[in-house]
Amino acid sequence: MLSMRSIILLFPFLFLLACSKEDVVMGPTGSPAPPSAEPDTTISFLALGDSYTIGTSVAADERWPNQLSRQLLAREKIAVEPLEIVARNGWRTDNLANALAAADPGENFDLVSLLIGVNDQFQGFSVDGYQQRFRALLESAIGYAGGDTSRVFVVSIPDYAYTPFGGGKESISREIDAFNAAAESVATSYGVPFYNITPITRRGLQQPDLVASDNLHPSGKQYGLWVEEVLLARVAGLIRKNG
Repeated sequence: MLSMRSIILLFPFLFLLACSKEDVVMGPTGSPAPPSAEPDTTISFLALGDSYTIGTSVAADERWPNQLSRQLLAREKIAVEPLEIVARNGWRTDNLANALAAADPGENFDLVSLLIGVNDQFQGFSVDGYQQRFRALLESAIGYAGGDTSRVFVVSIPDYAYTPFGGGKESISREIDAFNAAAESVATSYGVPFYNITPITRRGLQQPDLVASDNLHPSGKQYGLWVEEVLLARVAGLIRKNG
């Protein structure tokens, strides 16, 4: 079984390209806590996904799971220890499933997130097939949360049409919408919240600083907006609800 405590540096290729082992992150990745923060709650957090979860083309502390963890501590007095990420640049649903089968993260996480599907869309896989594979991954995510659906959340797929790479193509947006609808349907059927960050990603052409230097992935600033506008209050509510 592979160690979940190892971290391999990322090599910032586009998620659309073939990936090397240098793109994977599996292990604790939490950012240092603000010195003045005094947590009243500590949780473990497992983030599952692809390039959008490992933050291709941004620094490690700019990834959305890392930013969320910092803000939970600074503003909600919730410490994340550990934060573990199982994600890789270019992964489809089947790639993530295979990685989880090879290195089972465990079953005792207080919080588990799932964001996956853009590479299924880009590589021409059907929505129906994606939905089936996504369902299996969500079931795995629930298992990592000890079978408790209230500890799991899904994040929507960003719309890369609104980047210089995507060029504003409406066909991309339509397909992203279809894949997101499939993921939301599965999440709803399990009672798992679906957090829609896609509208933020559609500001990318009008606000170039929301796109990373590779002209494709979100910038750290954009990930910060995911946290500020969509994730922080909702995730903090999930955590508090579970005591």
